[in-house]
Formats: sequence, C-alpha cells, structure tokens
Amino acid sequence: MVRKPVVSTISKGGYLQGNVNGRLPSLGNKEPPGKEKVQLKRKVTLLRGISIIIGTIIGAGIFISPKGVLENTGSVGMSLTIWTVCGVLSLFGALSYAELGTSIKKSGGHYTYILEVFGPLPAFVRVWVELLVIRPAATAVISLAFGRYILEPFFIQCEIPALAIKLITAVGITVVMVLNSMSVSWSARIQIVLTFCKLTAILIIIVPGVMQLIKGQTQNFKDAFSGRDSSITRLPLAFYYGMYAYAGWFYLNFVTEEVENPEKTIPLAICISMVIVTIGYVLTNVAYFTTINAEELLLSNAVAVTFSERLLGNFSLAVPIFVALSCFGSMNGGVFAVSRLFYVASREGHLPEILSMIHVRKHTPLPAVIVLHPLTMIMLFSGDLDSLLNFLSFARWLFIGLAVAGLIYLRYKCPDMHRPFKIPLFIPALFSFTCLFMVALSLYSDPFSTGIGFVITLTGVPAYYLFIIWDKKPRWFRIMSERITRSLQIILEVVPEEDKL
Repeated sequence: MVRKPVVSTISKGGYLQGNVNGRLPSLGNKEPPGKEKVQLKRKVTLLRGISIIIGTIIGAGIFISPKGVLENTGSVGMSLTIWTVCGVLSLFGALSYAELGTSIKKSGGHYTYILEVFGPLPAFVRVWVELLVIRPAATAVISLAFGRYILEPFFIQCEIPALAIKLITAVGITVVMVLNSMSVSWSARIQIVLTFCKLTAILIIIVPGVMQLIKGQTQNFKDAFSGRDSSITRLPLAFYYGMYAYAGWFYLNFVTEEVENPEKTIPLAICISMVIVTIGYVLTNVAYFTTINAEELLLSNAVAVTFSERLLGNFSLAVPIFVALSCFGSMNGGVFAVSRLFYVASREGHLPEILSMIHVRKHTPLPAVIVLHPLTMIMLFSGDLDSLLNFLSFARWLFIGLAVAGLIYLRYKCPDMHRPFKIPLFIPALFSFTCLFMVALSLYSDPFSTGIGFVITLTGVPAYYLFIIWDKKPRWFRIMSERITRSLQIILEVVPEEDKL
C-alpha cells in the first residue's frame, strides 16, 4: 500500500511542523481535538527508573576484569576497600543528582546542570566531548564485550575470530538503536527483563561464594592488606576503575522530563539502585577471592568465567550468556539515556536542530538516537578503544564533579529555590572534592593519557566559538543547513516538540 505524499510547509525557523498522523500541516493550524501532541511522554515509572540505573551500571566490568582495582592497590583488602568506598562515593554523587534532578526538572543530566550554573561554554564542551568521543567509544567497548561473550559458547575449543566479534557487535549496536528509535515503552520493558538477568548473574556468583565461606575457604583473606607494594599515586587509577564500574547512577537524570512524579521517583529509584549495586559488587568481589587468589585474578581476563569453571561445572557455559545479556542491557540503557542529553543540547541550540525533533507517531527522539550509530561504528572498527576511554575518564569525572559543585553554588545563590529532596551539604562537598582531587592527581599519575584527554576536551572551546558564537556564517552555508534539515525531517518523519501546555 502506497502512502499519500506528505504535504508540508516551512515554519519561520526553517523546519517543518507536523502532527501525529505524519501529515505536516501549515503553520498556525490548530491541532484536531483528541489528537496527541508530539512530545516525549512520562513513561518512566519507579520500576523502570530502577532498571535504567541498575541495568546501565552493571555491565561487563564486574564480570570480566575487576583486576584494574587490584593492580593499582596491591592487596585483596585494599581492593575490597576501594570497591566499598567507590560504592559509597557513587551513592553520594547519586544523592546529589537526586537533589539537582528534583530542583531542576529538565532532562540532560550533567549538561543541563552545568548549563544552569556555569553557563553555555562549559556545557557545550561537555556535550561536544560526549558526542564525538566518550559515548561512541563507551558504547563500542561494552558492545565488543557483548559480541565476545555471545559467541563464547560456540568457540569453546578455539579463539574467537576478531572479525566475527566485530560483526556480531555491529548487529547488536544496530538492534539497540532500532529498539530505542521505535518505542520508549518496549526499550524500557526490555531493560527491566535484562536487569533481572544481571541480578541473577550476580547471584550465580555470590551464592556459591557464600557457600565457600561457610566451608571455611578464607585463605585468600589472610593478611588481606599485605601484598605487592603499590604507590599511593596509583590510587586515583584504582578509583577510576572502581568508579567506572559504578558509572551509570546519573543516567536517570538524563530523562527527568519522562519520569512519572520525578520529585519522588528519582530519589527513591537512586537510593534503591545504589544500595543493591554496592552490596552486589562487594559481595561479588568477595566471592571471587573465595576461589581465586590475587595472582590468578591478575592473570584472568574474564574473572567470572574462571570462577564459574572452577565451581559450577557444565553450568559455567551459562555465564558468558548472562554476561552478554548484561552488556546488552548496558548498551540499551546508555543509548536510551544519552540520546536525551543530545536532544536537550540541540533544544538549547548547542547541537544541530534536527537532533531536537521527535518522530510524529513513535514519540521517540529518533535523530538523537541514530546519530550515535555511525560514530559508534567508526569507533568499533578504528582501533584501541580502551586507551581512548582512559584518555577521557578524567573528562567525565571533571564535569560530574563540576555539576555537583554547582549544587553547592545553588544553595548560596538561590537559597529559596524549591527543593523537594534536600541532602546535607557535606555529601556534595565530599563527592565533588573527591572527583576533582582524582582528576588533579591523575595528571601526575598518568600524565600522557590524561594530557591527551585534556587536549581533546579543550578542542570544544574553539568549536564553541566557531559553531555557536559566530553568527555571520556564509549565506550558502545557512541555505545548505536548512535544506539538509528539511530533507532529514521528511525522511525520518520528525518534527519539533510541541509545547507541553
């Protein structure tokens, strides 16, 4: 069946206006009674909020390679201490974001908070680095883990071909993008299912570990704080590994405008999620050490698989599948949340206009979702992603630290601001100080990687003046931009969001 051609007109802003039927009416026409407005809906309930946070935090790291913490601490006891401290610090950061999210009821997470407190330049730099490098690289890394572990049961006796991993990874990335483009409800429902799979996978490790403790397998905990020497200057790198494993507690704030009753749902979802994740992470690491000693853990590239092979027998084949599902959940949650950051940045004029538009029937930010696809594919096939993430770890925690410091600034600048959820001031003070201290000390610990990340971040400054401040662009450039925007609107069937009045 052939669809009728779309009748369209151009608004004063140079883009097409439309309604939910896919028809693009003339400017000024009233919407027919009973028709839904084209806007993002509040479909994120408490359960879906918890699934977004837990499902995004628990990825491949806790199952594959927690050795980064052990390498930079030097002992079992100190590594468990770092895991616990990182959980508490992440809870402090999450509580700070809960106050920010209930006070500033806009989607976009750290971008929005930095914009509100520090202005457009640092906010643009944040979204610039996120769009071009951090998010595509992070998505590619977690997707590669998905590809590797989904193929693991089929290549038990031999090495998995690198090309096969990348091809199945590309398929996984595409499926996630399509899912998030088609339906908010379905992506949220799948996230709930995958979150239960992640928790099941953790329990598969924790329960045998507890049974080992009951049997008296505590030899690896004797003299827990003795081991190979590790300089205090390496502790920031240990914190980076630990905080990276906990990263994801901030993603619910990226979708604030889609959360039902955000004043209650956001703080509750954050508190429940962080308690579950912290307890789960610490117990999982304890379980590892009941069966694997420190030297063996440092030699393993897949700790959960090594652990399960020793204790679970044939059932260990199920572990790679659970790890793959865990990675898929992180991919799905990350794309769902970060696409809203790009959507909000575009709405504020910091990214191309097309990224702030919504599909006329699906009510999803389609352009903001699919913009990640080509960038992620480039990262996937380009080379050493782990090094790239190391370059930019400092940028992530620098801007998160600044966003939380902004909470303290708002307390003094806007003392009468409506704050449905308010935390003691020492919580954001301690968290922001820790983030900024880690960033500063990492310049000393790893000046090469951190320095490259610093330079990449600084490229956002000239980009801001070139793309945002410079308003005397050539006429041909403006005409071409408008034509590209209109063409993409027709192809993707998207229009600007209608007022929520």
